Amino acid sequence: KQGGLPAYMVDHEDQIDPQWVAGKQRIGVTAGASAPEVLVDRVIARLKQLGVSRISQLEGVQEHVAFPLPKGLSAVE
Repeated sequence: KQGGLPAYMVDHEDQIDPQWVAGKQRIGVTAGASAPEVLVDRVIARLKQLGVSRISQLEGVQEHVAFPLPKGLSAVE
């Protein structure tokens, strides 16, 4: 949005409105580290259903982040 372009946040691929992609030449999809890969794949599949014909994956910064389990879920030592 800061660049003057529309942006939408979805939790599920069915939330994508076909009007969002109609007539667009380029569409960007980003996801946070906690977003399941299957959700990203479903969003891409939905975009293909809506007529997006070319998908390019750009290389991002490789992160090596590990989040510790909450105390209640970690093994007792």
